Amino acid sequence: MRVISGSAKGRPLKSVPGNGTRPTTDKVKEALFSMIGPYFEGGTVLDLYAGTGGLGIEALSRGMEAAVFVDMEQKAIDTVRANLKAARLEPQAEVYRNDAGRALGALEKRGRSFDLVFLDPPYRMKHGDELMVTMADKHLLNPEAVVVLEHVSGYSYPEDIPGFRRTRLSVYGEVTISIYQYEAALPESAVSSKEVNDESAN
Repeated sequence: MRVISGSAKGRPLKSVPGNGTRPTTDKVKEALFSMIGPYFEGGTVLDLYAGTGGLGIEALSRGMEAAVFVDMEQKAIDTVRANLKAARLEPQAEVYRNDAGRALGALEKRGRSFDLVFLDPPYRMKHGDELMVTMADKHLLNPEAVVVLEHVSGYSYPEDIPGFRRTRLSVYGEVTISIYQYEAALPESAVSSKEVNDESAN
């Protein structure tokens, strides 16, 4: 594995020791970023099941200004830190060992919000949509934030998840990438104002 493009292009990335982590291949990663970027002008990214950290690191290399990496396994955390060091992106990153649900609660307390989220949970888990709704409820997503959900091709998530609209679906063998855009609800005052304007126009 390596960083494909951007400021850290070509830097090698380590894999997590053992068989418990399934890193996104360079081929899928390149296709994914061609769909959502491919480059960024700032913004903050959350890599929630970080594994090697390859997706979040690629986003930083391509122009995201800050990233938060979360994983439950210590081996993964050590690998993320080593890969950030190799890519020379340590100053732009925060790395936490935590369960995904608890991590979202901690990020809410810190008032964090994100423009891009990578969700690549173990394939046995089928709750990516629930995590997305939780992120919206906890105000962790900026308007029009993009969520990239990677899952096994034999499982389908809904096209419309409350607060989200799927914009792309791509299958790469056993791996499927579902890309969603967060459609933040208008504040109540804005809705009321819109209704008044609509009535005035009639």
